[in-house]
Amino acid sequence: MRDLTLTDVERLQTAAAADAFHMDEETFRAFYDRTARPVWAYLSRITGDRQLADDLLQETYYRFLRAERGYASDAHRRNYLFRIATNLMHDRWRHAREDSLPERSVPDVSPAPQFERRLSVRQAFERLKPRERQLLWLAYVEGSNHCEIADCTGLRAGSVRLLLFRARHKLAELIGKSPQRTDVGVHK
Repeated sequence: MRDLTLTDVERLQTAAAADAFHMDEETFRAFYDRTARPVWAYLSRITGDRQLADDLLQETYYRFLRAERGYASDAHRRNYLFRIATNLMHDRWRHAREDSLPERSVPDVSPAPQFERRLSVRQAFERLKPRERQLLWLAYVEGSNHCEIADCTGLRAGSVRLLLFRARHKLAELIGKSPQRTDVGVHK
């Protein structure tokens, strides 16, 4: 075995850094163009803060590019990107709780004394817990299946179905509609 020179080590480090990106600039630009808007919309809707969504989007792509991972497909890349965004949101919420700050300000909507107070979908969505908003967004806006949602959120695929069911019912109650059972049946 021969001794490595400083130029050999530098060359190896440069090659390792280039491999970390796994995409050339053109491929990344195309991937970014396809995914940036949906990821930003997801972050914006779940956090309720457009400026925070901008910051988290930048951090998401930065971490995505720094990750030394191989991807089986473009869908796998996309799921991993949403997983990074989800983890960043969880980190922000965790730090907010540790600092005794509220997660976010949600307007207090008191029930009307007459009959059911109906909320718009947007108002109802804002009253959901962050995890519930996250699951509903991934399922119904992004069109992700239960396995993809599990990959993005770190939940077990079996848990996603039940949590989505509960989130859908809670949203329906907030809107003032009776929920319909669509994808969850009783299995004996």
